Amino acid sequence: MTKNALSLALLLSIPVAVAACKDPAKDTAKAQVTAPADPSVAAQKPVGGVEHVFSGTGSKVGFVGSKVTGSHEGSFGTFTGSISLADKDPEKSQVTVEIDTTTVTTDQEKLTGHLKSPDFFDTAKYPKAKFVSTSIKKGGDKGASHTVTGNLDLHGVSKQISFPATITIGEGKVDVDAEFAINRKDFGIK
Repeated sequence: MTKNALSLALLLSIPVAVAACKDPAKDTAKAQVTAPADPSVAAQKPVGGVEHVFSGTGSKVGFVGSKVTGSHEGSFGTFTGSISLADKDPEKSQVTVEIDTTTVTTDQEKLTGHLKSPDFFDTAKYPKAKFVSTSIKKGGDKGASHTVTGNLDLHGVSKQISFPATITIGEGKVDVDAEFAINRKDFGIK
């Protein structure tokens, strides 16, 4: 098994009404959100790709949410994924991540419960979120090495998102680091 790293910091943007409150998504790249790509395209694994598997051990999927009174950090404790690396070339490769939304935690117990409720993630009804890339291209916003595009299924809504990522290929490993903002309302989270 190879060591892999994946860090996705999803900044769930919540409108800020007071200028004194810092918006954590302000200087972060915004994911481009459009209609989802054909699922059959997303399901195609690269030919000859070497699978690099990752999970919550050594990797992190986190988020920052803000409101008028401040911001809160959170993460998802259980997730799995793989990077199917073809010819050691990210542009020929695919990344897949599945997140157990029931494992959401934040810096406040009461907030964690609220995020699990039907008001936000509704984890009883939507216990999984999934991302499958459909393309990875060179160049990215904010100095990233690549732009990753794929389908994100979250809260029962499927959308195609594009976001910047820094991808580094090493001997027997792949490191992916991405930080981007998505608007929760695009996924029906009111």
